[in-house]
Amino acid sequence: MYTAVRNLLFRLNPEASHELSLECIGAGERLGITRLLSKVPDDPVEVMGLTFPNPIGLAAGLDKNGDYFNALGSLGFGFVEIGTITPLSQPGNPKPRLFRLTGNNAIINRMGFNNKGVEHLVNQVKTRRYDGVLGINIGKNAKTPVENALNDYRVCLRKVYAWADYITVNVSSPNTPGLRNLQFGESLTELLGGIKREQRKLAQEQERYVPIAVKIAPDMTESEIASVAETLLALEIDAVIATNTTIGREGVETDPQHTEAGGLSGAPVRDKSTAVIAALAKVLGGRIPIIGVGGIDSADAAVEKIAAGASLVQIYSGFIYKGPALIKECAEAVAAYRRNPPKS
Repeated sequence: MYTAVRNLLFRLNPEASHELSLECIGAGERLGITRLLSKVPDDPVEVMGLTFPNPIGLAAGLDKNGDYFNALGSLGFGFVEIGTITPLSQPGNPKPRLFRLTGNNAIINRMGFNNKGVEHLVNQVKTRRYDGVLGINIGKNAKTPVENALNDYRVCLRKVYAWADYITVNVSSPNTPGLRNLQFGESLTELLGGIKREQRKLAQEQERYVPIAVKIAPDMTESEIASVAETLLALEIDAVIATNTTIGREGVETDPQHTEAGGLSGAPVRDKSTAVIAALAKVLGGRIPIIGVGGIDSADAAVEKIAAGASLVQIYSGFIYKGPALIKECAEAVAAYRRNPPKS
């Protein structure tokens, strides 16, 4: 059934299809239809001090403004991450900026953090009905110089702290100039150090500790991954999300749209993101949990991320190509794997 619906939606341009799909899911929740699709088994897992009903989440980017998270959550996700949000609203990059590579089950996007601003998102989150775990992904405005990025992250952190179950610091989108430079060396230490100081202050003021996750890119060498991991450990970051989209085009070279600028997601990034997870796990040794994302479009792909060292996984492009059934498929496979992990 979803394949037929998807084929109709794919006749529209990708951004129009995206918006219509969210409207349909919202209408489905209001009519009680989404609950019929959400027969996802309970498989609670404790990560970052939070109880996740199941380890399958929705990655940030699908619901940037928090307009649809209640409806999306009703499909059976154990957690939903909304954003990326910035202090001020911004239009993002010029259209077209979203491209389907259907022969590869992939997407290229250069959206550029288009969103309605943090105040709008907070107002939407105040309507929360979703009882799973809610993450809020924060970033900087495009017009904010990279050297002033911490100010933007602090603004967003303060605004969303009372409403989030966890907060993700996005330093890995390829579509905001200079953002990825914040992933390395002293820039990363200064940014995350400032964010951790603000987190401790807010935790004391509000008597509530909200974990901080950091989302990283897949386009790093093993030594760069190890350096990032050591920084996360030193600053006591609560989790790492691996990975964002890739600027590489391996595996999609035959698609006529492969030369479009932006981040590539979907099946072609699967192996690259899993390799990053494994490299992180080697350094972190379980001291910081990993949330795996990238190319999960099947049960096997989800289990692969868990086997590499992830505690939770997120889907995005696979959800667009495979539909809500993928949530249950992945949840059942991961639950089975956790019950009977292979003997080493």
